[in-house]
Amino acid sequence: MKKLNRQQETTLNTCNQTPPLPVVMIRHAQSQWNLDNRFTGWADPPLTAAGIAEAKQAGENLREHGFRFDAAYSSRLERAIQTLDILLDALGQADIPRYQDWRLNERHYGQLQGLNKADMTAQVGEQQVWRWRRSYEEQATPLLRTDPTHPANNPKYADVDPALLPGVENLAQTRARVAAFWQDQIVPRLVKGERILISGHGNTLRALLMELAGMSVAEVESFEIPTATPILYEFDHHARPLEWRYLMREKAQKSA
Repeated sequence: MKKLNRQQETTLNTCNQTPPLPVVMIRHAQSQWNLDNRFTGWADPPLTAAGIAEAKQAGENLREHGFRFDAAYSSRLERAIQTLDILLDALGQADIPRYQDWRLNERHYGQLQGLNKADMTAQVGEQQVWRWRRSYEEQATPLLRTDPTHPANNPKYADVDPALLPGVENLAQTRARVAAFWQDQIVPRLVKGERILISGHGNTLRALLMELAGMSVAEVESFEIPTATPILYEFDHHARPLEWRYLMREKAQKSA
């Protein structure tokens, strides 16, 4: 469990008469391109059979802990949508309000998307691939707007201002759009006392945790989120963050 700073401790002490509000965030389960070791970004491969099993285990984890949610969010990418479907089915909550928001999409990797990470390591070296994947400010070569795979040419994003759709991103840019999503969609729900489930991606959740927990650039660059492992983040009723932790399975803890 992450240690609270003094301000967070003060907030928690003043709110100890009211149970904190849970937001559970989860990186999607294993996709086909995770298995293939490719840069994925906004490409849209489905979950593997192993990924489906991972998501089912995560759903059982949430069910064992007795979680109930008032609303659920995913990105518009299939692997996150599939993961959320499986989680809600496990909870018997498939009928709660749910939303797909493009701002939860994975960081866009530009012209790297679809390329094998090991092949790129052989071509440009381990350090450059690390910078593309982990650096806060580094980014790859962007897709041209005329490229048919640019999101501006995808009907899935026809309702989004094309000027907002990236041809490539670094983590700082990803953080900006995820932070805007949080303020626009999640903060008002927390203020109303709602409990939220979010199915996202490794980089979008890294960026979001950086924003909420005040991580430094060095901390977020060395931070990686495993697939299909729920993160419980607790908030007070003013939507102020308190603390976060990975949610372990109760049965696994009891047998350890």
